[in-house]
Amino acid sequence: MKQLLTERQKRFVALADSLVETFRDRAAAHDADNTFPFDNYEDLRAAGLLKLSIPEELGGLGATQAELIPVLERLATGDGATALAVNMHITPMGQWSSVWRRTGNPRLEGLLRDAAEGNLIWAAVTSEFGSPNLMSDARTKAERVDGGFRITGRKNFGTNTAVATHASTTARYEDPEKGPTLLLLRIELKDPDVAIHPTWNMLGMRATQSNDLEFSGLFVPDENVVHSFPVGHLDATVTETVFGWSQPAFGAVYVGIAVGALDWAKQQVRRRGLVEDARAQDAIADAEILIESARALLYRHTAQFGTPQMYEELDLQEIVAQSALVKHVCTKNAVAVFTRLIDVVGGAAYARSLPFERTWRDVQAGLFMPVADFAAHELIAASSLGLTLAPAHGSLREQATASKENA
Repeated sequence: MKQLLTERQKRFVALADSLVETFRDRAAAHDADNTFPFDNYEDLRAAGLLKLSIPEELGGLGATQAELIPVLERLATGDGATALAVNMHITPMGQWSSVWRRTGNPRLEGLLRDAAEGNLIWAAVTSEFGSPNLMSDARTKAERVDGGFRITGRKNFGTNTAVATHASTTARYEDPEKGPTLLLLRIELKDPDVAIHPTWNMLGMRATQSNDLEFSGLFVPDENVVHSFPVGHLDATVTETVFGWSQPAFGAVYVGIAVGALDWAKQQVRRRGLVEDARAQDAIADAEILIESARALLYRHTAQFGTPQMYEELDLQEIVAQSALVKHVCTKNAVAVFTRLIDVVGGAAYARSLPFERTWRDVQAGLFMPVADFAAHELIAASSLGLTLAPAHGSLREQATASKENA
């Protein structure tokens, strides 16, 4: 169904519109060949979308979270893998832009200017084998050395590392004074102690090339330890940045894949003369309802997240739970759209030569991306029942107050 977008949202979506058909035309080949869409990335760069979420005063386009969401959705209607990959750059830039606007941090300013000038492309690489990836612990180890840390370990699902210059990652440090501590690190992917292993040969999202990364005694200087907190805690900084931004962004990508499938299904309905067919209408209506329900949650989140009311009235666990709820509903609904549309497209859903089959495979990845289903249910239920799953570290309310005082 039609969305009522602001003029700024329309302007940013128009940039995505100019690329969607080209991305759709290339998607099947990248999927079949299991290749990263470098050609799409160059088009994204030329359109200015790599600096979409960077503040205008630092050389970017200044998109807010509410303005970023429809762009990701629109890109995903053409190629979900490209949208998911570039999301791993655009969304962290948005996270840090919001923090920079609040704090004026000069290091963040330098990073954002580098990205706006095209000198930096980001990837977030925190996932590990057998871990729920809730940003509270890591199997990757950090050892204290002069001037920094040596990092040893292996990460998986390294989305966007095929093109990224830098990445954020995590490691566990057994601090002799503070106890087990999770370090959030900034690393350069060209470092010789970082190896990218070409392990990615998956059912769907093949063009993301989300390969494994291995750190073999990687030196990270102290100034590139961007944050730390006790293992097993919910952290205010992680909540403000990672959870609050990544969950709706993931959701928008998968909603966009579903929108693309619905658009294709409607083309089949018209081509076959089934516009007045009751079964086709029923399936189309269900698909629209699922998509609009997900969009409603996405835009409620963007309206509330980061507001003084949120800082005042919600604790960290509730904010993480609400963020996880958005992603959970979006991805579940997106998968349900495909299931429902089989009544419209029939056997064409199974044809390798048609796009429905590829996008059907792509959309399944949303179910296990963090926050995965069981962890989301645990967070939602605990927050509803008043249970505390993990102690909180820091306070968003205190961070906001301190930032205002230091500005």
